[in-house]
Amino acid sequence: MSGKMLISAISLLTLFPLTTTASTWVDVSNEYTNKQIKITSQFQPEMASSIGITEVDGQCSNITKAQQEKYLATLQASKKTLQAALLTQESLPVRQDLNIIINNIDQTIASSQLEDKYMLPWVDVPLMIFRGVSALLDEQMSDTRKQAANTRLACYVGKTGQAPLTEQAKALYEAALANKTLMGPTKEEVNQALERTDTLLQGLEQLFDKNDFIKADENLSLLKQQIADYRQWAEKTVIPTSRDDFRLPAEIYALNLKTVGIDIEPELLIERAKASYMITKANMQALAPLVAKKFNMPSTDYRDVIKALKKDALSNDKIEGHYQAINKKLEALISQEKVVNLPERDMIMRLASDAEAAGSPAPHMLPPPFIGNTGEQGQFVLTTGNPALTGDAAYDDFNFNAVAYTLSAHEGRPGHELQFSVMLEQGVSLARVYYAFNSVNVEGWALYAEAEMLQYLPIEAQLIALQHRLLRNARAMLDPMLNLGLTTKENAYTLLRNDVVFSEAAVKQEVDRYTMRMPGQAGSYFYGLSRLLEIRAEVEIALGDKFDRLAFNNFVLEQGLIPPNLMAQAVKERFLTQQ
Repeated sequence: MSGKMLISAISLLTLFPLTTTASTWVDVSNEYTNKQIKITSQFQPEMASSIGITEVDGQCSNITKAQQEKYLATLQASKKTLQAALLTQESLPVRQDLNIIINNIDQTIASSQLEDKYMLPWVDVPLMIFRGVSALLDEQMSDTRKQAANTRLACYVGKTGQAPLTEQAKALYEAALANKTLMGPTKEEVNQALERTDTLLQGLEQLFDKNDFIKADENLSLLKQQIADYRQWAEKTVIPTSRDDFRLPAEIYALNLKTVGIDIEPELLIERAKASYMITKANMQALAPLVAKKFNMPSTDYRDVIKALKKDALSNDKIEGHYQAINKKLEALISQEKVVNLPERDMIMRLASDAEAAGSPAPHMLPPPFIGNTGEQGQFVLTTGNPALTGDAAYDDFNFNAVAYTLSAHEGRPGHELQFSVMLEQGVSLARVYYAFNSVNVEGWALYAEAEMLQYLPIEAQLIALQHRLLRNARAMLDPMLNLGLTTKENAYTLLRNDVVFSEAAVKQEVDRYTMRMPGQAGSYFYGLSRLLEIRAEVEIALGDKFDRLAFNNFVLEQGLIPPNLMAQAVKERFLTQQ
């Protein structure tokens, strides 16, 4: 799961004991946060509209160097205002929210400065445009917001007063080429981006065809011409300046870890992940003979058992119905076993389009808009992998019977979908959803949700749940090891293929994730689960037989997307004293 989000200030909920009412401190916090949101809207309109700020639906990002410098200067001025406010605010949660925003500003500025120091500014323009436009053409969007998709497209192709995005990207990259010390993007990253441009353009055409009241033909035609020119330019200019060595400068990788919420040294993360990896693999081997016996399989090796389970594949027309049935089973178990409180309404789930799958081949969660929400919900998006891959190169990791339980628990309920639903329906301060966002919290909760449901699943689904936990352990090892030069891509491919038992396509996607797409982020799953389990263990030790799992899980969800140190503080200062 990936992106920063905002939430409506309706139906507010206190997170800390105060002498004033809950709405008082949240309203004060939101006044500061709303000012920061205006900055986001001005410089990142796609992000702003994705979380519900409709006023910027027809706008698009300007990625020129001058605009970037203006953005950083605006952030610096905002930081000074927030620091001054810290000196006058007595409310603990308001001060915490101010520090959350300031920390986010610091990370944004540091990231920009390090990118300027080390990297050539490559932008995957086709993917950026596809995501910016397709987000407004979602089925849950009003016709007014869908119509704005064409206005945004007009902005991208240069019809609203600024240069086409393709031209901005070319000028930005070419200007930086004068500095011979800067590193280009990886050759593989650029090639993959260029190879999927046709699929993304076809996906946009299909979305506009589906909404035929929007007349976008002229803008789409111009976009095709610009993307074709952009591809030729990238092949001529970017590919020759790209690199084969994927490793990032140490400063950038360290900041990546900090940004996603990993607050320990990568060497310590590797050590902890190695131990958990071996324990999980041993648990899988202990369970595999039971699964083999249940299905009369010839081998009891967990690897062979997983391969046999994958053969029970679902055709594409059966996937959605199968997952819906599994989701209902999980919801019944969640309520029956008092795992966590559920919303009254059904969850939305759908199968991805080919263009969506090309951009994000794994199943994922699309959060709802949190500002001005008129009933829109998050969406659990199912995929069968990249549709461009067929035969032996295709994915077989998401479309078989036994995998549906753990994927649904992670992306749906009690995982991501439930976490976003609680924030939307119960409410937390804007800062705690948007500027506190970190993968350690979000992915940690989703992996914790898988663990909470593990004991209630059929044994074959338990084995696959452990396989996915093994993958998260492997991520926390391999991502830092690769980026620190402690192992090779070939070793990572071998481990993921042979011991984690993922398909060639998924293995390639995984290693690309560690080395190109999101270096540093992959360890957040394991680390987030570890931190949440540490917090829970402390509570269980303190309360003994008085520990209430339902109350604990509900409390954790109510805190929003705060980082683990603030979660530990909230549990210690509030939950434990109340219990």
